[in-house]
Amino acid sequence: MSSREQDSGRLHGEFKVVGGKLVVVDLEVRDGKLADVSLSGDFFLEPDDALADINAALEGLPADATGADIAAAVRANLPAEAVLFGFSPEAIATAVRRALAKATGWNDHQWEIIGPTPLPTAMHVAMDEVLAEEVGSGKRNPTLRFWEWETPSVVIGSFQSLRNEVDPQGARKHGVTVVRRISGGGAMFMEHGNAITYSIYVPQSLVDGLSFAESYPFLDAWVMESLEKLGIKAWYQPLNDIATDQGKIGGAAQKRFSSGGMLHHVTMSYDIDADKMLEVLRIGKEKLSDKGTTSAKKRVDPLRRQTGLTREEIIKTMMETFTARYGAVPAGITDEEMALAEKKVADKFGTDEWLNRVP
Repeated sequence: MSSREQDSGRLHGEFKVVGGKLVVVDLEVRDGKLADVSLSGDFFLEPDDALADINAALEGLPADATGADIAAAVRANLPAEAVLFGFSPEAIATAVRRALAKATGWNDHQWEIIGPTPLPTAMHVAMDEVLAEEVGSGKRNPTLRFWEWETPSVVIGSFQSLRNEVDPQGARKHGVTVVRRISGGGAMFMEHGNAITYSIYVPQSLVDGLSFAESYPFLDAWVMESLEKLGIKAWYQPLNDIATDQGKIGGAAQKRFSSGGMLHHVTMSYDIDADKMLEVLRIGKEKLSDKGTTSAKKRVDPLRRQTGLTREEIIKTMMETFTARYGAVPAGITDEEMALAEKKVADKFGTDEWLNRVP
């Protein structure tokens, strides 16, 4: 549940912190300001009377206050010795914004799933831009899409240097297509069947009040549930790595659009050819310096070895978990969306200018 109006006219908002507690806010709006605010939940708070301090901080705030403004007001009114366990001022802000229908929850949307669809790599990154913009403008429901590969590929981050990340001799040797995506983060090496990549296209209202760091595990809670069903205990290693006690299994990246849409996508290793990867990617010592390892091989521990399952079985579990959790329905890519993506490839993603924008 995210928000609802009670019979009394009071507004009600809830937010479940990922790995934390439930935060509930009930309030009214009078003359454009928050009134009669009541915070509750299964969190822990010391000292007890800090609850009154939080309610007082919220009382009288403008109903159009941003999430950052609400969190700042709460933080400023808390006593120095206050301890919030299982929640935060930002979580309170999200619950307030949900009560005001300015933030949304998963269950406020009709979700769709597009199963693995083979596309040229440049079309995949173009499709990310197309679908994120359509969700932002309301032309498409929020959507989860799984990628499928036609050719060996490297997808570099929006701000990475092409020459620093890719060895052209290794790329030519292995027939690797190199494409630049719209999100930041690091380079991904993929071949058919060796990785699981998905994109989620959401309205930014879903992550309203969340920091970038908080939004990553929030958007991938269903993935952690899926992996747990497969016998893998995984977690986010800040900012954007997905790891287990046996090593890194994946990485995520995001991009927010002026249309109000947002892209969140993840690549997880299934059966990486580490030797080939090291011939294609230039992975320097500085990249590894904060990872507690000296070898890129040791950083990636594929899901095939950890689960003993086929890639298709893992994707099936992920799709079933997402469907059960959020009521998603099957969908596909429309002819119009394909045409839009093809135009973006011709004008942007397939051009040398875009690929070399950071030489």
